[in-house]
Amino acid sequence: MKVVLAPDKFAGTLSADQAARAMRRGWSRVRPDDEVVIVPMADGGEGTLAVVESGVPGAERVEADVADARGRAGAAAWLRLPDGRALVEAAAACGLSRLGPGERDPLLTTSYGVGQLLRAAVEGGATAIIIGLGGSATVDGGGGMLTALGHRLLREDGNGVKVGGRWLGDTARIVRGPDIGVPVTVASDVTNPLLGPDGAAAVFGPQKGADAERIRLLEAGLGAFADAVERDLEGGPWRDLPGAGAAGGLGFALLAFCNAKLVPGADAVADLVGLEPALRGAAVAITGEGSLDAQSAAGKAPNYVLGRARNFGVRVLAIAGRVHDGAGAAFDAVADLGPEGLERAAALVEERAADLAAKVEA
Repeated sequence: MKVVLAPDKFAGTLSADQAARAMRRGWSRVRPDDEVVIVPMADGGEGTLAVVESGVPGAERVEADVADARGRAGAAAWLRLPDGRALVEAAAACGLSRLGPGERDPLLTTSYGVGQLLRAAVEGGATAIIIGLGGSATVDGGGGMLTALGHRLLREDGNGVKVGGRWLGDTARIVRGPDIGVPVTVASDVTNPLLGPDGAAAVFGPQKGADAERIRLLEAGLGAFADAVERDLEGGPWRDLPGAGAAGGLGFALLAFCNAKLVPGADAVADLVGLEPALRGAAVAITGEGSLDAQSAAGKAPNYVLGRARNFGVRVLAIAGRVHDGAGAAFDAVADLGPEGLERAAALVEERAADLAAKVEA
C-alpha cells in the first residue's frame, strides 16, 4: 500500500520535514511493507523555503545581506529554483521568530529586509519571483520593502518617510522607482483586506506586539499610506483585494508596485514539491500541523492536502498538536498529541502515526 506523508510544521516544535520523518518511523514500525512517500508541506509562511529546498531537486539556497525587522544587519536566504525562478520567504528577513518577546513592536519594525531579498533575487538572475508571506513582525504596509526597492515615500515637506509602522502615516506623496523587472507571485494563506476590522492592524497587530492604541495608530497610518498610493499610482484601488492585508500589508504593496498575482500559499508549494504526482496511486495520506482549528479550513496546508487527496480517492488522516472542536471532522481519522505534546512532539507524532497505521485496513 502506498502512503503519502504531507504535514505542515508543528510551529515552534517540529519542522514539516521532522514531522514527516516522525510519522514515517511510527507508520513503518507497524506496517513495514508499505511504500511511504514523504512530501513535507507549507502554506507560504515561515518554513516554506526549507520545505521547497528539500522537495525540489536542484534548488539552490543563496545567502544575502539583509536587515531584520528591527533594522539590524544580518543574513537571509532566497532559493534559486531549477527553472530560473526564485522563491523568497518574507519571514526570513522580517520574521516574528527572529525577534525576542521584548522586541516585538509593529510601530518600530520594518519590511526593509524583504525588499533587499527581492533585489538580491533579481540581481541573481531570477526570471520570476514567488514570495511567501506569513510570520512577519511588521505592519508597515510594505513601506520598508518599497524603500529598499527604490520607491520613495515622501512627507509633506518633501523629506523621505522613516521606515516603520509609526511613521507610515506621514506619507503624503509617492514617487515610483524602477520596476522590479520580473513577474511576481504572492503565495499566502491570508485573504484579509488592508484596512478595517478584518485588516492587517486589527487582526495581526496583537500577535506582533500591538495593544489597542498601537492598533489605532497603525490603522491610521495604513489608511494614509493607501490614500497616497492609490492617488499617485495607476491601476488601483488595491486596499480591499483579498490578501492585501497579508504580512502587515506587504500584500498591498506587492499588488500595487509589482503587479503581483496572489495565489493560495499551499497551492503554490504543492505545485513546487509535486504533491499531486505523489498522491497518484496512494491509498492513504497523512497530514497535520500544530493546531487544527477554524483557520485550518481557510487555506492552511492540512486542509489543502485533504482537498487534493480527495480528488484521487485517497483516505486522509491527520495528526495535530491540538484539535479544536469540529476542525477534524472532514478527515477520515484524527489524532492529537495531548497535553504533553509540545514537550515530546517528535515521539508523540511517531506514536500517533503507529496508532493510525494499526487501525488502517490495506
